[in-house]
Amino acid sequence: MAEIVMYTKSWCPYCNQAKALLREKGQTWTEIDIEERPERQREMIERSGRSTVPQIWIGDRHVGGFDDLADLERHGKLDPLLGRTKAPAGAAEHVKVLIIGSGPAGYTAAIYAARAELQPVMLAGLQFGGQLMLTTDVENYPGFPASVAGPEMMELFQSQAERFGTRVLNEDALRVDLSKRPFRVETEDKAFLADALIIATGASAKWIGLPSEQRLTNKGVSACATCDGALYRGKAMAVVGGGDTAMEEALFLTRYATKVTVIHRRDQLRASKIMQERAKKNGKIEFLWDSAVEEVLGDDFVTGLRVKNLKTGALSKLDVEALFVAIGHKPNTDLFRGQLELDDVGYLKVEAGTTRTRVAGVFACGDAMDPIYRQAVTAAGTGCMAAIDCERWLAEHDG
Repeated sequence: MAEIVMYTKSWCPYCNQAKALLREKGQTWTEIDIEERPERQREMIERSGRSTVPQIWIGDRHVGGFDDLADLERHGKLDPLLGRTKAPAGAAEHVKVLIIGSGPAGYTAAIYAARAELQPVMLAGLQFGGQLMLTTDVENYPGFPASVAGPEMMELFQSQAERFGTRVLNEDALRVDLSKRPFRVETEDKAFLADALIIATGASAKWIGLPSEQRLTNKGVSACATCDGALYRGKAMAVVGGGDTAMEEALFLTRYATKVTVIHRRDQLRASKIMQERAKKNGKIEFLWDSAVEEVLGDDFVTGLRVKNLKTGALSKLDVEALFVAIGHKPNTDLFRGQLELDDVGYLKVEAGTTRTRVAGVFACGDAMDPIYRQAVTAAGTGCMAAIDCERWLAEHDG
């Protein structure tokens, strides 16, 4: 078995996801917390050329972060690297209800389906837990008056779903066939035949799309202030975006930054009034209106941004050492393209007032089908709806 070394910090969703994937494969590792041992951070950067966590080594090979680890798993390369022999593919497992995706929608659907004794199986995905895994403090979810960390909330959701009998697998659904029942769903290692399907695949962060952004990702460019903000303590930072997520990121970063500059394409924010007020009252936050990032500057790490004023065309340089992108999300629905009806953006279409898709026995919930509200509480609500719709449909069609 190859020796695994992982540089982490205590409050890092990507670290937790990497650990969960390795734990599922029966692995142990040496963990180096760079918050508890700051001197090891420089060692990590020198070894990896990256400043973000986790940074993972398997034997002599530097794998990188969680995304790199997950990519190896998706392409069937992780098991050989770990010295594991892949088990031969078995017959497809028949299940009553299969849930694809996790997060508030998927876990709520699982709780209701399990309590209805539908014995649900959840493919939570390698990046399990949805967007709340990247959220610092959830203040607007009922029942948590003192707020709750997103990853902590998702752990509670999962524990509750498992308590009632949901089987949760941290695997990605790679192929689906909705042409006939039972529906066939395949992962890298397994196949399922499901009498009914609940889709809760959520959405993913969008990037600006610059070559320099991609080149410096994990080297000062990030989409998760919670994960990486502390790594740039005492430095100037920037956030791109104008919605609630951007304001939340900016406010969180003020814990560590000397200054946070919010760069927005318009002359006013899209965020809720309370989030706008908090950001504008914070003395560490400044705003660059009517502006867009043209280039991320730096060779090995971010040293600044080239910013364009969209009204005048003028270019300027902004001296920052970290850029956090918070410009929205794309629904994770490509897996169903051509089999289910999507809108122009990619959100799954459902029958008004229900979670039913155009394929009988297939239900959609959460941010994969909600282009309007996109909140944790509404995702949970549609997860409840999907489980109830599914239960009633199965009762009607399967007796």
